[in-house]
Amino acid sequence: MLIIYEGFIKGAHAADGGNSTMSILTFRKTDFIPDNAAQQKIVIAVDGPAASGKGTLAKKMAERLGYAHLDSGALYRAVAMTALEIGADCNLFSDVEPALKIVLRNLTPELLSCPDLRTPEVSEAASKVSAIPQVRDALLKHQRDFAHNLPAYVGGVVIDGRDIGTVVCPDADIKFFVTASVEERARRRYLELQSEKKEASFVKVLEDLKARDHRDTTRKVAPLVAAEDAYILDTTTLSPSQTLDETISVIRSRFLSDSAEYPAKASQKAV
Repeated sequence: MLIIYEGFIKGAHAADGGNSTMSILTFRKTDFIPDNAAQQKIVIAVDGPAASGKGTLAKKMAERLGYAHLDSGALYRAVAMTALEIGADCNLFSDVEPALKIVLRNLTPELLSCPDLRTPEVSEAASKVSAIPQVRDALLKHQRDFAHNLPAYVGGVVIDGRDIGTVVCPDADIKFFVTASVEERARRRYLELQSEKKEASFVKVLEDLKARDHRDTTRKVAPLVAAEDAYILDTTTLSPSQTLDETISVIRSRFLSDSAEYPAKASQKAV
């Protein structure tokens, strides 16, 4: 059972003139790993279209729960960025294959967090390379290995992408499909580019997102679609913190309802 626990530890001591000051420590415990943690690792899948907020949500969710996090989109972006650097045609596997091999040989956290992966050019190229079946097959293995080979001290993993709940981890314990209106997603992306001092046109950003949506939802291999058992979360009118609170509420409700199946979780107590 997932328990959200908040508390305060307060201590007062005398100060000048008999006045007292209060020292307050606020803590929050949200993740209680089951007794059978060696066998049971929680997998949370977060899917959704571009600029829906799924990446930010997945990262914050992992931090809140103390879980590992994998941004699967960064894998495709790394391949795309490398393909652009070597002058490859991102629509052709024969051109992209050398870039794929380079990335798989040099896959590090530093590479996946490189700011250059977030440029519009790389985003456009990533949409193209992600439609290549051979690229998806190669990166699928990495994603599944990440999900199923966690350190013993980690209770679970949050993976975000476009086919996590349908292809990569179809048996995920909880699945979210995060979406928002295309206009709102374009507004967010436009503001993000402005904050990074990058030239951008809202109309161009909107057109690019619509084109990206079309490619992602109509590609033959692993198209973007919500899993049948996914929680659909429309973030059009939600802030990032509201979105996070909503997902934590869903997770808590899910594990509470599963307490009969996982008695070890139900008996776990806050400390």
